[in-house]
Amino acid sequence: MKRYEKFADEIAELIRSGVLKVGEKVPSVRHASRTYGVSPSTVFQAYYLLEDRGLIQARARSGYFVREHAKRPLPEPEISPRLSETTDVDVSELVFSVLASLRDPTTVPFGSAFPSPELFPLQRLARSMAQTVREMPAREVVAEMTSGHPDLRRQIALRYSVSGVLPPMDELVITTGAMEALNLCLQVVTEPGDLVAIEAPAFYATLQVLERLKLRAVEIPVHPRDGIDLDVLTSSLASLPIKACWFMSSLQNPLGASMDDNRKRSLYDLLQRHQVPLIEDDVYAELYFTREPPKPVKSHDRDGLVMHCGSFSKSLAPGYRIGWVAGGRYAEQISRLKLMTTISPSVPAQAAIADYLQHGGYDRHLRRLRHALERQQGEMLASAARHFPASTRVSRPSGGYFLWFEFPQAVDSLQLLQMALAQGISLAPGPIFSATRRFGHCARLNHGHPWDARSEQAMATLGRMIQSFCA
Repeated sequence: MKRYEKFADEIAELIRSGVLKVGEKVPSVRHASRTYGVSPSTVFQAYYLLEDRGLIQARARSGYFVREHAKRPLPEPEISPRLSETTDVDVSELVFSVLASLRDPTTVPFGSAFPSPELFPLQRLARSMAQTVREMPAREVVAEMTSGHPDLRRQIALRYSVSGVLPPMDELVITTGAMEALNLCLQVVTEPGDLVAIEAPAFYATLQVLERLKLRAVEIPVHPRDGIDLDVLTSSLASLPIKACWFMSSLQNPLGASMDDNRKRSLYDLLQRHQVPLIEDDVYAELYFTREPPKPVKSHDRDGLVMHCGSFSKSLAPGYRIGWVAGGRYAEQISRLKLMTTISPSVPAQAAIADYLQHGGYDRHLRRLRHALERQQGEMLASAARHFPASTRVSRPSGGYFLWFEFPQAVDSLQLLQMALAQGISLAPGPIFSATRRFGHCARLNHGHPWDARSEQAMATLGRMIQSFCA
């Protein structure tokens, strides 16, 4: 990272933490240069970058000011009520019907699960694919199928080291996307009828996996900023025979919540006392806006209790379907189960990603991606404040590309979806994120696509539709 990028991250952190408030002037170029010991050129470059990220704006003859993303900022969603009941999961029909309605490529993709493909270096990846396929010895196509491509495993291990995790190479299992990793982990530690603690709201694929495996859910509420409610989890573990937990500790989908490191340590200590394994779904790990990357719960793992799952689908290569799991004490069981099902992800795709990680400038790409997503988040927040009812609540994640909206109680988000689709707009309604079909007045919106006049118009249209429920 260049000096001006580091300086820009320092100023961005002051903005996010509230030290520099909305509308407040940032240090002048001369003052910043003198105070931080950097050249005026470095300060200018940093401020240009912060402008591009949508965090500050220049005012003629006045300097730079923290941008007002929303003149009327919407409040944060309320904490979900306490939950304790166990639940059979039966949501697939609802989820499939909603997902089928989102496939039209001409709709405004607020309901999409992926950021825009325009944000990924697909041409550079294609060159890596072509080169590695040309140079790959024929025997490697078969030889590397079981364990995963060694260069890819080494590159993943190197990225783990940044967050203080040093898994042995034989603990890493390469999978066909993160969903296979998560499925395998759950199958290794549960049997049909077992209880699994999940988040509320939870990513809808979590619910579908539990339904398919005939597992029962224990919904643990999630605070939109702090993550899993540890008090509810503590009482649930004490009173129920929970066999596993499936949580996103950072940039949780759909809320965007991130636990701080102390809470992650407390979560691990709690699970370690009960010897309940954690399946840590961390597919958004690289999409943080903060200066430092969030550490996973896996960084506190002392005895292999955490199965940490990741993927390149959200940060680099959505169509390549390459994921992995650092399986801890369960790694061998996970590997054997994989061999009994899919055997191996595409070896050429693994080799291509390994080559890109080594030579393609992955960190440069990630910085550009994070900046784009942060800028687009600001655009959606500002637009929501302009067009949605004042009683609307919204999350403010420190990364990722989702916002969770809590509308007035009169709003039916499933009905809102049908109204929106008729106008060429998609969204993800709240009930698909709950085993008990709660959150009927909530929705998840995706800001991972470049913001334009069509996006703004879609928000205005949604705002009018939401108001119609309250008339």
